[in-house]
Amino acid sequence: MDEKNFTTVKEFILLGFTTDPWLQRVLFYIFLIIYIISLLGNITLISLICSDSRLHIPMYFFIGSLSFLDLWYASVYAPQILVTCISDDKRISFAGCLAQFFFAAGMDYTECCLLAAMAYDRYVAISNPLLYSQAMSPRFCASLVAASYFGGFVNSTIVTSETFTLNFCGDNVIDDFFCDLPPLVKLACDVKESYQAVLYFLLVSNVITPTVFTLASYLFIIAAILKIRSTQGRVEAFSTCGSHLTAVTLYYGSILFIYSRPSTSYALERDKVVSVFYTVVIPLLNPLIYSLRNKDVTDALRKMIEKAVS
Repeated sequence: MDEKNFTTVKEFILLGFTTDPWLQRVLFYIFLIIYIISLLGNITLISLICSDSRLHIPMYFFIGSLSFLDLWYASVYAPQILVTCISDDKRISFAGCLAQFFFAAGMDYTECCLLAAMAYDRYVAISNPLLYSQAMSPRFCASLVAASYFGGFVNSTIVTSETFTLNFCGDNVIDDFFCDLPPLVKLACDVKESYQAVLYFLLVSNVITPTVFTLASYLFIIAAILKIRSTQGRVEAFSTCGSHLTAVTLYYGSILFIYSRPSTSYALERDKVVSVFYTVVIPLLNPLIYSLRNKDVTDALRKMIEKAVS
């Protein structure tokens, strides 16, 4: 395509989910309720982990770190979704779109790495219970979380710079509710093989590698559980992994579904639904997954409620 056909895009228009005003209002209240519950759930879980000494162990440190990440993760997406649903002005500036994309990608990649670190934590806890506290020291746990953030945002810087230096062909309408990779690539005039190679590199390093690491950790976990002689001991050991395994399946599954395909095969309407799941629903589900199935957390919550009403 000739250079003269390229147009400098200064802003984008987010189409959202529908143009029906009534349905937009319905979606606004649905997403508002989900966002509020998500904030309350994650804040409550963080408060419980900080206030109850029984939860001051590595496993809950990682769960608290995940809840903290989900607080900001939901806040990157939800406000823009709410504005898109309720406002007639659906514009977002080029800089605003870039900033949202950068922080969203950074938190995406960080959560992938953090979930892998949590899988390693479960492996150490089950395979070496006597050395668990020593092996997963506070400094080591903090280093794993810091490394997850560092790797996530370094790679976010790469994908953001590569994406927002693409040439857009004048069309600035994003068929989505936020600035995501598939609709932005659809607006590009030419997606070179080098850009596709960068996307595959980031997919391998930030999604596939943590996924493989997590699967390997669970293979070692299963091998360690099989060495436990009593059936009750096996059930108790595996029950400590159930919540994390559920969270991993939901998150990695939705991420791989969208980003593991070539850019030419993006289906925006279908991807939009999946995007809602991992951007809005998963930050709501994570505190429920890690609390409702966890006796220590439910006991801590009951203790907090009793203390509040007494």
